[in-house]
Amino acid sequence: MAQVKHPTVIFGCGNVLMGDDGFGPAVIEELKTRHILPDNVTAVDAGTGIREYLFDYLLAPDTRPERLIILDAVDFPDRRPGEVFSVDVSLLPAQKIHDFSLHQFPSVNLLLELQEHTGITVDILAAQIEVIPEEISPGLSSAMTGAVSLACEKIFQRLSASRRTQGEQP
Repeated sequence: MAQVKHPTVIFGCGNVLMGDDGFGPAVIEELKTRHILPDNVTAVDAGTGIREYLFDYLLAPDTRPERLIILDAVDFPDRRPGEVFSVDVSLLPAQKIHDFSLHQFPSVNLLLELQEHTGITVDILAAQIEVIPEEISPGLSSAMTGAVSLACEKIFQRLSASRRTQGEQP
């Protein structure tokens, strides 16, 4: 898988055929069609195959970004459908690590390893699902459709804050 080095890579994870699970790819589509990303940022619809990208970053330091923003749909009992929030991978409770699969990552430990051993900053931006259908049913619920625009706003806020921290003009 050929990759170009960008300081920030945004991954949209999810299965567009399974309702709200398609949140991540929907955000990537919105970013690419309705927004202009800075030249040093790339957005990738990873579908359900993000593991290959992450392994590449572990094994190929020449393409390693400085920051990953991972977009994914989650089902946490204490959240409202369509709510968009950050998930700090280092603060996931031990009993939740296996529940929070992020589309069959080998484990959340891989994200921790990337963060701790490569210096990559890992930022997970999640949205609470309304429902994941039991059968193929493309399309987001109305709550998740609204979450797509909110996630785009949050991404640009993070990118702007990052540039200010580095002394660049927004």
